[in-house]
Amino acid sequence: MSVILFLLVLSVLVLIHEAGHYLAARLFGVKADEFGYGFPPRLIGFVRDGKKWKRVSGKDTKSYQNTIWSINWLPLGGFVKIKGETENGMNDPDSIHAKPVWQRLTIIAAGVFMNWVLAVLIFTAVYTIGTTLVVDEVVGGAMIRDRATVITQILPASPAERAGLKEGDELVKIANTVITTSAQVKPLIQEIADKQIEVVIKRDGNLQTLQTTPEKIVQINAWGIGVGMADIGTVSFPLPQAFIAGIKTAWHMMVAILTAFFDIFRDLFTKQQVSQDVSGPVGIAVMTGQVAQQGIIPLLQFAAMLSLNLAVINFLPIPALDGGRAVFLIIEAIRRKPVSRRLEISIHNVAFLMLILLILLITARDVSKYSGAIMGGLKGLVGM
Repeated sequence: MSVILFLLVLSVLVLIHEAGHYLAARLFGVKADEFGYGFPPRLIGFVRDGKKWKRVSGKDTKSYQNTIWSINWLPLGGFVKIKGETENGMNDPDSIHAKPVWQRLTIIAAGVFMNWVLAVLIFTAVYTIGTTLVVDEVVGGAMIRDRATVITQILPASPAERAGLKEGDELVKIANTVITTSAQVKPLIQEIADKQIEVVIKRDGNLQTLQTTPEKIVQINAWGIGVGMADIGTVSFPLPQAFIAGIKTAWHMMVAILTAFFDIFRDLFTKQQVSQDVSGPVGIAVMTGQVAQQGIIPLLQFAAMLSLNLAVINFLPIPALDGGRAVFLIIEAIRRKPVSRRLEISIHNVAFLMLILLILLITARDVSKYSGAIMGGLKGLVGM
């Protein structure tokens, strides 16, 4: 199931990205030779030839006037083949290389833009449906349900730790007083001081009663049990507010992703190693399955995060990626003449092979790291 969900999510993200390239290309009169789901070899395709639709086989290499819409054998996302990306037909008027630099840059950037738009729309849907947020940070106009006070931090060697309290526990009662807000807890405990109390919590949907005795907590210079708390709830917004919140969330997450990539490249050059936090297709597939078990909202949020990651990765200034192609266009604009097309293609091809090698190395590490989850998934498939 994890693999199926991963392929489904990846396909949507990549197809949206490629749709951005396609729509921008058509807007500027550039021909798209083929738009495909998955990667070649081609399984089946269709093209409008004259007034009729024609079936196109995998062996058909004919150039058609219109775009071939295809399904391919490797179900990993998709692609759009824009005329002029190779040396064939690059001097034709409907080739991408016949267009001004700004139009070519727009076509290249359109895929990244579409991934960002998709993330904003997903976050908007999440905020409209409702998601768990800290209630104190919610602006007016939002609807809040299922409020709860949860433990967000446990101080080491504190009464809370000794009693067995854990981060994520929901506080239900303290000394027979029903807890409805975190503001109740501090004065309640200070009033009880050093007497033993019962703390009723909800953990994994089940109620548990624990015993603890407040102590003088040095960090706050007051009586307490050593916990940090937050009031949370399922918060939903009206559509206009949800859209604004979606834009803000996408922006903050994009900044966080860029910061993470900066750290990854810094470690790569200073320590000559790839961070353990970096995952390839196998790791992402396992994480997709784990997130999906938490529900549709976490899965949507994970998909939005992956969409933003795809946007950032594609626009890194690395040959073979959209960002690398943009760099060549900027160089062309500065020099007022293009870099040798043959040289550019060679650089992109070499960089692509290096990226594939890096992905294979990360995938090998993921297989070792997630071997237990992979074997569990295989057993589940066999038992279906």
